[in-house]
Amino acid sequence: MAYRVRSLSDLRLRKRHRLRQREIAALSSSLDGSLGTKTFSELEAVDMAEGPDYDVVIVGGKILAFVLEGVPFLTVRGLLRYGATKRFVTVDMGAVKFVYNGADVMGPGIVETDPAIAVNDLVWIRDLKNKRPLAVGRALLGAQEMARKEKGKAVACLHHVGDKLWLVDEPKDKPEEEDRASTDIGSD
Repeated sequence: MAYRVRSLSDLRLRKRHRLRQREIAALSSSLDGSLGTKTFSELEAVDMAEGPDYDVVIVGGKILAFVLEGVPFLTVRGLLRYGATKRFVTVDMGAVKFVYNGADVMGPGIVETDPAIAVNDLVWIRDLKNKRPLAVGRALLGAQEMARKEKGKAVACLHHVGDKLWLVDEPKDKPEEEDRASTDIGSD
């Protein structure tokens, strides 16, 4: 089965709207059940914006989740905020720099998985030492096949630290001219 994985890095968002309490409750419940965590509540202000291939969920001004093909999942920033106990793929420390930069996860680099992962599930990738999220991807193999550590891709990366989706919520640096102006003031 050939499966085309689309990147989440194209951020042409439109039609941002506030979700109703029951929509927030349904979205939160779905995320909580699939990831084993407690996310936002229906009392929080939650917006959704449409993208070309996915929708993003904005909580407190930050993109903390997305909905891909009707399935909600936390972004790396959302995983950092809420934590998760399910749908993880743990990679050895040698794979971290590659996954951190958006590489797909290869079978030999996997040291642990959630046993409930099935083919085509959205999963999050974490490092062995700190258990911190590095990326979000789509499982190309089930948990049992990943455990065999055979050659080839096991998880296709969709979103990682440092990609365009991550950078939307990064603080903006001051322009260079402002930096120069502030140093020039004290030089007289």
